[in-house]
Amino acid sequence: MSATKPIATTLTTKHHFAILDGLRGIAAVSVVIFHFMEFIAPDYHDNFIAHAYLAVDFFFCLSGFVIAYAYDQKIAKIGILTFLKLRLIRLHPLVVIGSVIGLLAFIFDPFSNLYHRYADKTFALFITSCLMIPYPLVRERYFNLFHLNPPTWSLFWEYVANLLYALILVKLRPGALWVLTLLAALALVWEAHQSTYLGVGFGGDNFIGGGIRAFYSFLAGMLVYRSGWVLQSHLGFAPMGLLLVITFLIPFAKPVNWFVDASVVIFYFPFLIALGAGTRPGAASQRICQFSGAISYPLYMIHYPFLWIVLSYIEAKKPTISQLTVITIVGTFLLIMLAYLVMIFLDMPIRKYLKKALRPHR
Repeated sequence: MSATKPIATTLTTKHHFAILDGLRGIAAVSVVIFHFMEFIAPDYHDNFIAHAYLAVDFFFCLSGFVIAYAYDQKIAKIGILTFLKLRLIRLHPLVVIGSVIGLLAFIFDPFSNLYHRYADKTFALFITSCLMIPYPLVRERYFNLFHLNPPTWSLFWEYVANLLYALILVKLRPGALWVLTLLAALALVWEAHQSTYLGVGFGGDNFIGGGIRAFYSFLAGMLVYRSGWVLQSHLGFAPMGLLLVITFLIPFAKPVNWFVDASVVIFYFPFLIALGAGTRPGAASQRICQFSGAISYPLYMIHYPFLWIVLSYIEAKKPTISQLTVITIVGTFLLIMLAYLVMIFLDMPIRKYLKKALRPHR
């Protein structure tokens, strides 16, 4: 591993960070498994992947790095409005697709009658989900900000971060960025200590925690890019993937968990982004990284409505651990395949159409 080099000198042309794409996919799959395990082993002490909620912080940090890399020099040329339109085109089709899937899963869940209790509010749930307006309503299911598709909570804060980036953060001088990042780190430590962990932000009773998580990690990602922290290495994709996964497998120990969470997010994830940015995949893993990166966002945005059905099944049928193990393995595989199909036949065509419509007509 060589010393850190500024990105401007390390990358003479626009570069695609294949390893970071691969890590994004690993994080998304880990989130899916974690959500299965939350229902199988509600006590995090019994959950082998108990810290996979930190994958969201990794996503935020990666987003800050990539957005700064892609737009720091470009946004003045294209303008703030075009930047925001491009981000909407990239992100919002799957917000709506996930909401539609969530609506169908809610209405036609064969193992639960929860829909009937909220039938008169279902339309409001759907519209607010599509428009990303927080609407915590269903207390029987963790009081999620977006019940039909709970992971949308992190997209809400991603949108806020993108807006702040376009209006303020892109103009920040290095000193100001450092000060903001340090303040955000202090806020993150406070949140981790108060809540005893960082798995917050998804619900109406822990809403502000999501903003604190997004605030620090997005800024930290920007700081990695602007400080030129690219660590050249020959580790390859598999070792880098292992370095990420081990953070999700840390045993949950409540007395020190707040410290573990804060340490991983504040120090380890920015280091991992810097290391991944300077690592190249081998020929054999190039396609794996490409597929992993492509599938990560669709998988993240379509999986949870099916998890609600799994929870209803668990509550109604009380399956054995061996049956739940099979459901988790098969379910994860099927969700990856479904995410791929959604990406190919819905998300990509919609984004292609919208990008074409965005181009000025000549």
